[in-house]
Amino acid sequence: MYLGIAVGLGMLVGLQREHSASVLAGFRTFPLITVLGTMASLASVAFGPWLVVAGLLALAGVVIAGNVAAMRRPDYDPGVTTEAAILVMYCVGAYLPVGPIEVAIAVGAGVAVLLHAKERLHGLAAKLSESDLRSIMQFVLLALVILPALPNRAFDAYGVLNPYKIWLMVVLIVGISFGGYIAYKFYGGRAGTILGGVLGGLISSTATTVSYARRATSTPAASGVAVIIITIASGIVFARLFVELAMTAPGSIYVTGPPMLIMLAAMAALSAGAWFFLRGPSDELPVGESKSELKSAVAFGLLYAVVLYAAAAAKEHFGDSGLYVVAAISGLTDVDAITLSSAELINLGALDAETGWRLVLLAATTNLVFKAGAVALLGTRALFLRVLAVFAVAIVVAGLLFLFW
Repeated sequence: MYLGIAVGLGMLVGLQREHSASVLAGFRTFPLITVLGTMASLASVAFGPWLVVAGLLALAGVVIAGNVAAMRRPDYDPGVTTEAAILVMYCVGAYLPVGPIEVAIAVGAGVAVLLHAKERLHGLAAKLSESDLRSIMQFVLLALVILPALPNRAFDAYGVLNPYKIWLMVVLIVGISFGGYIAYKFYGGRAGTILGGVLGGLISSTATTVSYARRATSTPAASGVAVIIITIASGIVFARLFVELAMTAPGSIYVTGPPMLIMLAAMAALSAGAWFFLRGPSDELPVGESKSELKSAVAFGLLYAVVLYAAAAAKEHFGDSGLYVVAAISGLTDVDAITLSSAELINLGALDAETGWRLVLLAATTNLVFKAGAVALLGTRALFLRVLAVFAVAIVVAGLLFLFW
C-alpha cells in the first residue's frame, strides 16, 4: 500500500514537472524518488534510521550531478524549485510508513498544487504593494509571535482580563477585516455594487458609510448606489456578529445566533429593495487602511479590554441594566468589542445567552443610529432620507426581536 501511494504521489508531482519541461526530474523520476524514500524508511526498521539519512545524502548528490550536467545546456534555468520538490517528495516517501497517511498525501498533493499555481502566485505577489506586504507581516506578528507569548490567565478581580484571550479576539477581528481588505485589493476595482457592499462590511461598515456619504455630496448621481452599498455593508455586520458568536461562544450559538440571522435576512431584504428601486451605475469601493496595522490592533485590544471590564463591573454592581448602558455606548463606535466581551462573559458563566444576544443587538442598533448621523452630517439630504428609511425599518425589526423573541 505504501509503495502504491508513493508511486501515485510521485507521478502527480512528476506530471506537473514534465508539463513545465523540467530538465532535472519529471514523470518517471519523481515516482522513483518517492519510492526511494519509502523503501529507505521500511528498510530502516532492520538496518537503522541512518539508512534514511544516507538515502537523502545520496539523492542530494544525484541532484548536484544533474545540475552540473544541466548547466551545459543553453536553456539552463538556475531556479531551485524542482530541487526543493525532489527533497520534499523523498521525505514524503520516507514519512509514509511511519506517520499518518493523510499527512503524507496532503503534503504530496500540496506540492503538486503549489508547483502548478506558479503563474497565479507570481501574479498575486505582483499585485501586493510594499504596504500590503508590511500589513501581512504585521498580521503574522499579531497571530504567530505575540499571541503565543502572552500569559493565559486572568489578572483582575472579575476574572475577565486574560491577555491571551484578549489578544486572540484581536487576531480574530483583524483576520476578518484583513481578509476583506485583501479581497478588495484583487476585486475592489471591479467589484460592482453588491460585492462592493460585502467587502465594505468586512473591512468596516462605518468607514464605508462615511466614504459614500462624502462621495454622494460631490457626485449626486452616486446617491442610489451609495444607499445600496451602505445597506449591504450594514447587513454584513450581522453576518460578522454571527460568525464571531459562533467562534467565541459556540455552546450558546443556538440561542444567540437566530436573532443575528433574522437581522441579516431583514437587511438582505432591504438591500434587495434598494437595489430594485435605486440601482444605478456601479461604483468603486473606497479603500481604507489595512486593519492589520499594529496600532489599529492595539487600539482595538484596549477597547475590547475596557468594554469587557466595564461589562463585568456593570453586571456585578448594576445587573443587566448596567450592561445595556455599556452596550449602547460601545455600539456607537464598535460593535465587535461588545459582541466578543458578551461571548466571553457567556463562556465564563457570568452572563446568560439570552441577555448576551440582546446586548449585541442593542449595540448593533446604536451603531445604525451612529451611521445615520454620519450620513446626516456628511451626505446630502436625499441620501440621508433614504438611509434613514432603510435603517428605521431595521431598527423596528431589532426592536420587535428585542421585545418579543
